[in-house]
Amino acid sequence: MGEKGHMNRMLLECSLSDKLCIIQEQQYEVVIVPALLVGGFLILLAIILWLFIRGQRSQQQHPGPQEPAGLQEVQDFVGRIQFHQYLGKHKNLVQLEGCCTERLPLYMVLEDVTPGDLLSFLWTCRRDVMTVDGLLYDITEKQIYHIGKQVLLALEFLQEKQLFHGDVAARNILIQSDLTAKLCGLGLAYELHAQGTISPARISTIPVKWLAPERLLQRPASIRGDVWSFGILLYEMVTLGAPPYPEVPPTSILQHLQRGKIMKRPSSCTHAMYSIMKSCWRWSEDSRPLPGELRLHLEAASRASNDKAVLQVPELVVPELYADVAGIRAKSLSYRYSVL
Repeated sequence: MGEKGHMNRMLLECSLSDKLCIIQEQQYEVVIVPALLVGGFLILLAIILWLFIRGQRSQQQHPGPQEPAGLQEVQDFVGRIQFHQYLGKHKNLVQLEGCCTERLPLYMVLEDVTPGDLLSFLWTCRRDVMTVDGLLYDITEKQIYHIGKQVLLALEFLQEKQLFHGDVAARNILIQSDLTAKLCGLGLAYELHAQGTISPARISTIPVKWLAPERLLQRPASIRGDVWSFGILLYEMVTLGAPPYPEVPPTSILQHLQRGKIMKRPSSCTHAMYSIMKSCWRWSEDSRPLPGELRLHLEAASRASNDKAVLQVPELVVPELYADVAGIRAKSLSYRYSVL
């Protein structure tokens, strides 16, 4: 794990019978809680320490002795914990399971889901296997609608709180073995909540092929930008994790859209699903449906969808080539796919 993540970690306390394992890197510590059996399925409670990741990046950019976390960093980290508390519970959002803010080390424990992120799941569905470790790896048209509906429920929940996600993509959705979907990666929503806007520097880190035209033009973002990205998510699911706009370089995506071009219907995509995708990709954001309206369209299409034919794509994915075409960093992709 350390070699794959390019991280040097020191194990402080852990044994097979421990309920908590403490790991230290630089001045930060994280807590790992082993998988627990909850309601008949396994939920792995894992740690996503934003300060931990920032510290690793800072060490790569500025090697040498590191200063302890500053007040602003600590306040920001605590603010993220408070943001999860503000959101509250929703079955299709990753939950805050616990935190420590009263003494060092500061940490938060977020829900993580087995088998993992949706993109890795889709890639594994391409393989000539039915199950891995007892989990079923195939997907039908009706199941795509089922997953999509859950993502839209999460977006509706954010919309009710005057928020949006800002980076809807298969890589930011966790999927359980029963196909329960949980939207994660709420960093942009937190920044919007805390500051009332999202900084251009932060927006520049989002892969452009998932962004709506107004986002590419650096105009104010809204929940309808998430609707555009949801259309890309449907494309990802029906192609079992293909990168969007495979023939267009990431640097040319805005010009491509400005010419009125959208992705063609994949061979595995029904006309009904493609019609929903096109409604998400309308240039004018005001003409796109809101998440609630879109969910009703999905529910209507689902009633007539195929629940028998399993989607198949014969080509396996090479993560490095995918990252190049998709315009994302290869290191940001999950290692789970290469391990299965």
